[in-house]
Amino acid sequence: MARYHANLAAESASTMVVDTLESIAREGARKMLQAALEAEIDERLDRPRYARGAAASGSRNGHGRPREVGIGTWSVEVRPPRVRDLPAGSEPFTSAILPRRRYLSRDTQRLFARLYLEGLSSGDFEPAFRQLLGEKATLSASTMLRLRAEWEAEYKAWRTRPITSRYAYTWSDGIYLGAGLEDESSCMLVVVGACDDGRKEPLGLELGYRESAESWAGVLRDMRERGLEAPLVAVGDGALGLWAALTMVFPATRHQRCWNHRTLNLLDRLPKRLWAQMRRRLREVWGAATRAACEAARDELALWLHSVGQDSAAETLYRDWDDFTTFYDFPAEHWPHLRTSNPIESVFAGVRLRTNVAKRARVRENALYLVFKIVERLSANWRVLNGGATVMSLVLAGERFVDGQLVRPKVVQAA
Repeated sequence: MARYHANLAAESASTMVVDTLESIAREGARKMLQAALEAEIDERLDRPRYARGAAASGSRNGHGRPREVGIGTWSVEVRPPRVRDLPAGSEPFTSAILPRRRYLSRDTQRLFARLYLEGLSSGDFEPAFRQLLGEKATLSASTMLRLRAEWEAEYKAWRTRPITSRYAYTWSDGIYLGAGLEDESSCMLVVVGACDDGRKEPLGLELGYRESAESWAGVLRDMRERGLEAPLVAVGDGALGLWAALTMVFPATRHQRCWNHRTLNLLDRLPKRLWAQMRRRLREVWGAATRAACEAARDELALWLHSVGQDSAAETLYRDWDDFTTFYDFPAEHWPHLRTSNPIESVFAGVRLRTNVAKRARVRENALYLVFKIVERLSANWRVLNGGATVMSLVLAGERFVDGQLVRPKVVQAA
């Protein structure tokens, strides 16, 4: 109990400090804005306050009514200066810093988009921004509707763009959002690619109702028609539709199945008391330094499964085995990226944190545009492939790798 009260006191003290700092910063912002408005008048009249000047050049006329102005996430109250007796024929004074009927700064307008991407629906906007910017701020859900129209245009332009870069690897997955009024859940088919400098970027983002071969083939064909060359390796989970579509559209592309999904499949066939041992032994399998060591660890794991009466799990371990060890023919630097579909899973973990609004969307396309903007924002922080452009250049040049190591052809010297 004493620790609880101590933590409560510490939290209260921390909150007081933050509130105090925010009050100081807010007051500082107000003073800076007010000073800028006063300096703007000085420049217009060509003299500082209280200095004498020609009467014909105009003069100060006190201040107007207080106005609240949005600066970032705060609202501050300022009193705009006024002028009078301007020369005949001159334009009336209009502040460039504080335009008429403009209550929000550009930063605050951008904040609309950012908070919406964090999960606010259009109906959540008004109370949230009233708290941030004050009761006098002019806010409405129409701002969000305008932004949504902009996102739609951006998505459609991105959706039809030419694909000119060369992508060595792709990761594909189907994400279910639960948006729309239809009984059947909406599925978003996502493709991420690694380009020639090792950066990952979204390649495809399409709506569907299921992860069928036809749906995936449509996505892949569209990207091929826009210039996508066959990737060297495609990484994905156990969805049969994806692999069938890849075989149809990009038959030369090799398959690498996700070890995380295989782990979950195996655990589903085991009692919970064996889960910890299974995870440890599986890490020894896919973490082996060579293909031969990997297969030896696999055989040892299968013997153990048979010994504890888990024949079904042992059979699952061997299923589609070759598609789980493709990564050994590519640089060891890339193994952490190729063994799983984490490049998509990690991004959509962030998307799922922000898709409460998508689930409330009555139109599936609105959820699509929202997720597109979320992915666009999150992709800036995606992890670059180890080795960067140097290693990727070797892969794209067709160099041969065995157990992750570059194999150079032996040069036979003439006698």
